[in-house]
Amino acid sequence: MHERSSVGELTKRLRSELDRYSPGGKLPSSRALVERFRVSPVTVSRALAQLAAEGLVVTRPGAGAFRAARPPAPAAPAGDTSWQEVALSADGAADLVPRSADASGVLASLAAPSPGVVEFNGGYLHPSLQPERAMAAALSRAGRRPGAWGRPPMEGLPELREWFARGIGGAVTAAEVLVTAGGQAALTTALRALAPPGARVLVESPTYPGMLAICRAAGLRPVPVPVDADGVKPVLLADAFRASGARVFVCQPLFQNPTGAVLAPGRRPDVLRIAREAGAFVIEDDFVRRLVHEDAGPLPRPLAADDPDGVVVHVCSLTKATSPSFRVAALAARGPALERLRAIQIVDTFFVPRPLQEAALELVGSPAWPRHLRAVSAQLRTHRDTMTVALLRDLPELALPHIPRGGYHLWLRLPDGADDTALTAAALRAGVAITPGRPYFSAEPPAAYIRLSFAAVAGTGEIAEGVRRLRAACDELPGCRPPQA
Repeated sequence: MHERSSVGELTKRLRSELDRYSPGGKLPSSRALVERFRVSPVTVSRALAQLAAEGLVVTRPGAGAFRAARPPAPAAPAGDTSWQEVALSADGAADLVPRSADASGVLASLAAPSPGVVEFNGGYLHPSLQPERAMAAALSRAGRRPGAWGRPPMEGLPELREWFARGIGGAVTAAEVLVTAGGQAALTTALRALAPPGARVLVESPTYPGMLAICRAAGLRPVPVPVDADGVKPVLLADAFRASGARVFVCQPLFQNPTGAVLAPGRRPDVLRIAREAGAFVIEDDFVRRLVHEDAGPLPRPLAADDPDGVVVHVCSLTKATSPSFRVAALAARGPALERLRAIQIVDTFFVPRPLQEAALELVGSPAWPRHLRAVSAQLRTHRDTMTVALLRDLPELALPHIPRGGYHLWLRLPDGADDTALTAAALRAGVAITPGRPYFSAEPPAAYIRLSFAAVAGTGEIAEGVRRLRAACDELPGCRPPQA
């Protein structure tokens, strides 16, 4: 039987039997449903996901599925998205700026170093940390499904959209999610949809170079808003909105790239309020939520989870936690903005290939997925601690203002007078690839910085060797030598 028809038939049967259970009552286990209806575990999972999307059941990982305690209700207040009509129609700056495409900041973390070079500049997990077997098995199973090579829904598979919606905290529905070909594509779509060419866009300073490259290629003007250990500064954000007339602010509230900062609880409502008062969107790039370290504790909810009015356009991805080639991500938005995002994505890419979406569903629904996340969480903490100890011991002149509990990199300030570009070149000669800090600033940097990744290396021994080589590179440059006793 065709997989889709099996899911539809099982959903209909389960829906008709829900009255047998009292509100809050537990449904039979997935295994029992598989045996009773003689369907695959995937079919059961998708049928339950459809009922959950309808508000008829509640699924709890590790506990099972339960009849919803109350009649179906909207996941969150409807809010007021009418303000978006003004924001989306505003032309911003009248004088357009030339578009320029400069991928150098992105290539710094994409280009593979020469053999023998320690990769402290990588932006993805080392192959030993990737769930290669689980991905291969998921792709194999997905490719054999009936209809797997057909055209998917333009917005993405409903079950995958539902999975992403649950990850945002239940604040958005599956209907408000679009599946995209990776986080970079999602950011490109969001910026093109929300900011006309020539407009000013507020960005964190420092920030992700790939996002700055998107802005400039689209003819946008990035305006920096400084970040400290608690994330973006609300007072400066409000000042930047007033001075620039911007209608978009791009931020990474969780383990920001490159600083690793987490937006403080007291600042979260201020950021949303300031953007709402400015009639502006907040593009939330939630890029490493699944790369939390073992000692992080509970994570704050996405900003989108506290926003009923469609201020936040949320971006999240599976790529960082899997493989650079596993390019599956999501955009979530409310109101008229969602339709504009959808239209631009269709024009740009049509849709994400169905086999990849099916493989993503297979992967995140498998027992291997939580095991992988736990293993990566432990390994990243070990790598972070190893690199931190080695840097404090061997390179005390490099200031490390913040040690993050998530993500995959450290942000270090060089001594006054040091040159990050010169150090990057010297480090490569010494056999270690690092990332200079200058591309992370949309204007003049306040000091010289470097970013060191601890995720793209094979293990702790390679980290220790990389720091030793970086010490040798620093010794070449007068501005980076350790202080004399």
